[in-house]
Amino acid sequence: MQVSVVIVNYNVRYFLELCIKSVQAALKKVDGEIIVVDNNSSDNSLEFLTKNYPEVALIANKENTGFSKANNQGVAIAKGEYILILNPDTVIPEDTIEKLLYFYQKNENIGMITAKLIDGSGKFLPESKRGLPTPKVAFKKMFGVSHPKKGKYYATHLDENQSGSIEILVGAFMFLKKEIYTEVGGFDTDYFMYGEDIDLSYKILKEGYQNYYYPSVQVIHYKGESTVKDASYIRNFYGAMRIFYRKHFKLNPFFDLITLTGIHVWQILHFFKLSKPQSKQRKISNVLYVGSENEVLVKLQKHYSNAQVHVFAVCETRVISRFDDAQKIANVCEEKNIDEIVFDAAAHSFSKIIFYMSALKDLNINYMIRPKGSDYIIGSHDRNGKGEVIIID
Repeated sequence: MQVSVVIVNYNVRYFLELCIKSVQAALKKVDGEIIVVDNNSSDNSLEFLTKNYPEVALIANKENTGFSKANNQGVAIAKGEYILILNPDTVIPEDTIEKLLYFYQKNENIGMITAKLIDGSGKFLPESKRGLPTPKVAFKKMFGVSHPKKGKYYATHLDENQSGSIEILVGAFMFLKKEIYTEVGGFDTDYFMYGEDIDLSYKILKEGYQNYYYPSVQVIHYKGESTVKDASYIRNFYGAMRIFYRKHFKLNPFFDLITLTGIHVWQILHFFKLSKPQSKQRKISNVLYVGSENEVLVKLQKHYSNAQVHVFAVCETRVISRFDDAQKIANVCEEKNIDEIVFDAAAHSFSKIIFYMSALKDLNINYMIRPKGSDYIIGSHDRNGKGEVIIID
């Protein structure tokens, strides 16, 4: 078997289904498998998976074991030569696996590969490519003295569309050989959540491999969906930073004190930042349905009863540039004052939907996706908060 896709799930059933559908489409031309490790979800995830996706290998934990341990469980039963560690709140294009295999096999000494990640509004996520957060680099980042174009924290030596070597990958999307994962001991279970991706990336670097950022693969990451950004999140995140520094960068006591003090200060500042009331969802007056199913259109009109629902049908088989279609959609949005776009995955490939979202990111429009065969639409408009699932019936 070529590839095993490992997904750790915790209470994000709808996002998980969208993710699985996109992965299944990406595995059509590849010998692969999907492994879901569920960390004792209470949202009916297990029953849903068992009933609707019996072909997915499922590990059902009796407690929330954390991200590191759960991924190690999934990799332990993986049959693939390559492993894709994937968050459940991601959507990947149909050609993802093929591109990753090609890139991996044509280059030497590769450790891990990651993709260009965009959020639910189509905007680039800078953590897609990161440098090693040494105490000096992290200190500058924490206190805002890192140069936005020369700083090392977000690997700014590479443009967001430029492929190249980086040091640290984000745990939402990691592609590597299983033997390398095993060689370095997988994820360190000292980390319950957060920091484990930095640690794994660094361990692979220390073994002499190179990690790569590969923007030819563009992936939606509904950042914030897998975890609520609250006080618990802050404790886990900065607790992970402490573990990493004490494990890899134990310096003299004075420098260690300064570094940990900086982490505490940043923790306090972020706590008050995240405690601010969230802005209210703006009123939706005009919706654009990019699809072709009349039944879905009727359901959307019922849901958006106080808005006008317009239709833009894009034919996948039509010989026309997706750039042209994106421009046409942009023109309709401007003409009709569109507030929200619903992309129907029954009519359009995930690849094309992801392209549209990225191409139209400057329109300041909400984006929702309707998975094929489903009775809901899904999206996320705040990279720091939970996304939105709307049942349409």
